[in-house]
Amino acid sequence: MISANSLRPGMVIIFKNDLHSVFTVMHRTPGNLRAFVQVKLRNLRNGSMFEHRFSSSDQVDRAVLEQHDMEYLYDDGGNTFTFMNSETYEQVELTKDDLGDNVYFLIPNIKVTVEFHEGKPISVEMPQNVVMTVMETEPGIKSATASSVQKPAKMETGLVVQVPPFINEGDKIIVNTAEQSYVSRA
Repeated sequence: MISANSLRPGMVIIFKNDLHSVFTVMHRTPGNLRAFVQVKLRNLRNGSMFEHRFSSSDQVDRAVLEQHDMEYLYDDGGNTFTFMNSETYEQVELTKDDLGDNVYFLIPNIKVTVEFHEGKPISVEMPQNVVMTVMETEPGIKSATASSVQKPAKMETGLVVQVPPFINEGDKIIVNTAEQSYVSRA
């Protein structure tokens, strides 16, 4: 248990018997009222966001998370994605709902960090950049150089990224996973 005054963005807490990620924390001391902590939380089970007001003397349950480096192996062609622990070779299956937009960056053998709470996976942290292959795009222009003009390119996972005009089908590019954007050629 920690004091509500000790909450920081990024912490994972147990609130109303559910895991929540802390997004923002604001300490308030209104004139003639008691101090309180205004917190914006995101429910890790269903993704909903809401604000809650804790008294500064409230105690909050901080969740204990384990992090494991894992490698993406394959998907079943539908909704289940299989990962393997790099140390123990134990396999874990996650659904498309668990992964969210991260499914667009799952190329075979990519290394990710999976956070577990009481033996259950709750989130997946992708690397900052991923090397992907362009599967579909308009033909490139030989004399084109980097400019503000962009064209859509479909990656091997179905992700569509805006790329410069000199990128062709079959090229390998680096994609930023946080912004889902083109970085450079690989």
